[in-house]
Amino acid sequence: MTEVINKSLRDSKGARWGALAVVSFTMLCGYYINYVISPLKPLLEEYMGWTSADFGVWNSAYGWFNVFFLMLIFGGIILDKMGVRFTGLGAALTMIVGTALQYYAIEFPMEGTILGFKSSIAIGALGFGIFGMGVEIAGITVSKIIVKWFKGKELALAMGLEMATARMGTALALAVPLPMAKALGVNGMPSISAPIMLGLGLLVAGFIAFLWYTFMDKKLEKSEGISDEVSEEDAFKVSDILFIIKNKGFWLIALLCVLFYSGIFPFLYYATDLMINKYGVNEDFAGAIPSLLPFGTIILTPFFGNLYDRKGKGATIMLIGSVMLLAVHSFFAAPILNHYIIAIVLIILLGVTFSLVPSAMWPSVPKIIPEKQLGSAYALIFWVQNWGLMGMPLLIGIVLEKYCKVVDDNGVFSHYDYTLPMVIFAATGLLAIIVAAALKAEDKKKGYGLERPNMA
Repeated sequence: MTEVINKSLRDSKGARWGALAVVSFTMLCGYYINYVISPLKPLLEEYMGWTSADFGVWNSAYGWFNVFFLMLIFGGIILDKMGVRFTGLGAALTMIVGTALQYYAIEFPMEGTILGFKSSIAIGALGFGIFGMGVEIAGITVSKIIVKWFKGKELALAMGLEMATARMGTALALAVPLPMAKALGVNGMPSISAPIMLGLGLLVAGFIAFLWYTFMDKKLEKSEGISDEVSEEDAFKVSDILFIIKNKGFWLIALLCVLFYSGIFPFLYYATDLMINKYGVNEDFAGAIPSLLPFGTIILTPFFGNLYDRKGKGATIMLIGSVMLLAVHSFFAAPILNHYIIAIVLIILLGVTFSLVPSAMWPSVPKIIPEKQLGSAYALIFWVQNWGLMGMPLLIGIVLEKYCKVVDDNGVFSHYDYTLPMVIFAATGLLAIIVAAALKAEDKKKGYGLERPNMA
């Protein structure tokens, strides 16, 4: 009888997979808002007078608070000091506030400027920055939750399934907003704010889901005889940060993260526009092609995660994914390859790439950093990542506006030439290959165990 009482709740498959499902749904809701603006770019330019530079500013705002105000670092410290329940609920509320500001900026555009930006751009960008702070802190919180429930079990598979579920939100954000905005429009004027309102509703549902998770988390700790979520021994110390930043393996993971995700997430902001301008896809269907990318990851990320759990080879998986990132973006950059079928094939291959690296990268962090410092470690990695998520959209937007406008014989704007932006994206793949190779060499030298299975 005593054995049953002392059995951890995480030993129950139903409990740990149920907890995963709940927090994964919260992240799905957040990922929808991440990309809801992406397919709306043509409508924003046509009906609200946006430029590609405006679009770049809005999307670069995602990292403003995380990078310049170190909110991700503070979020990691709060996570390690206050625990997953407090931090997760705070992050979910922050996402709601930020999204409400974005909705207001689109639904009630204002004249004039704020700090040199159009008022609606400034307010919406502020909202996206607040949202970005919330969703990134939610991301590190969920990563720590998964380690809490799955360490020594199906860790990589669980992380893969969480990422796959979250990317269903990305798929919805790429495929739904443009046709939805047109369908709900009045007198030929699309309802550009409607897809954002849908996301606001989803985020409220995600908050309720995480609130439910907090009760599951308390039951887990009760089953393990833990009375306080963060013990004195495990509470955050400044020395934890110093330990992390002195670790070469940590920095290689962080650099690989920023390079790889800079070649994926900012690309998705512009992917719908790429389909219209390079491949001649009708704007009503252009978002459907990029939406294929997350659907591929739904199957493949858990598959590769399960492979890593059972067979190992994590560093090798990350290196292969980096090579594929370079290859796919190089083909996107080739001017002569402009048939939409090629675009579909490349998006599918990018989906495979998007499955390979994260399925091995995130479960590798606990092999390099002790569990009590994971919140701070994930926060630092996400902080480094946010430099790319902030800088790359802005860079691409400026490059498009200054160097990629094509005009017809009458000097009237015709379309954007995406060759140079895709070369920039390809460069992230080349640099990622170098870092992934260095990580594999460091693992061999230090014996982190990245090539070994997660399950005994």
